Amino acid sequence: MNHILTLRPDDTQPTPLYLQLARNLEAAIHAGLWKAEQALPSERNLSETLNISRVTARKALEVLFEQGLIRRSQGSGTFITPRLEQPLSRLSGFSEMLRLKGFVPSSQWLEREITQPTHEELIRLALSPYDKVARLKRLRKADDTVMAIEMSTLPASIIAQPQAIGDSLYQYLDSIGKPVVRALQHIQAINASDEFAALVGIAPGTAMLLMTRVGYLEDNTPIEVTDTYCRNDYYDFVAELRR
Repeated sequence: MNHILTLRPDDTQPTPLYLQLARNLEAAIHAGLWKAEQALPSERNLSETLNISRVTARKALEVLFEQGLIRRSQGSGTFITPRLEQPLSRLSGFSEMLRLKGFVPSSQWLEREITQPTHEELIRLALSPYDKVARLKRLRKADDTVMAIEMSTLPASIIAQPQAIGDSLYQYLDSIGKPVVRALQHIQAINASDEFAALVGIAPGTAMLLMTRVGYLEDNTPIEVTDTYCRNDYYDFVAELRR
């Protein structure tokens, strides 16, 4: 309860109380006071604990809702939206990115097998028609919330035992002396198929972000092709521009 009291707006300040409360709540969310998908205090709780009106609490929560920081569940309350800002200038794996943002990463494996490459994979990974690939398909989670569907393909000559890979593909590649040091990444908008919509819990046809990455070793050998289908409401991609 004490940490909620620190959110109390200052009525001696000229800034409206609801904006002060919204900013205090936003700062607390970014500081990790609540985990992703954890319930926020209700309007009534905020009103009674902070000695403010229900209208002030409601308007503050509306500001957070418009910013995409929270979501509402009918009859259940208001919950923190797991949202990632991924810098486009930094090469990092999904697990590393989540840990840096204070989330606990995990994976639900859907597929790990050695198989024949597609024609596109042959070209992208510079393989011969007789080579095989390790194909990995999994749900990527932050604090047990499904954030994305990830499908990776790597040469079977490097990933001979797909079952040995844990939550972090890049950590595994580092451990076998095959780190990805450079990558080309493309991002496009798509509509969720029935399968993908069911896997991540959205309506079919909902907008998703498809992030396609080709990762390279130090000697510029392509080693990884990964398609990540991201929930549009959970992801922001940020690029810093300089002049």
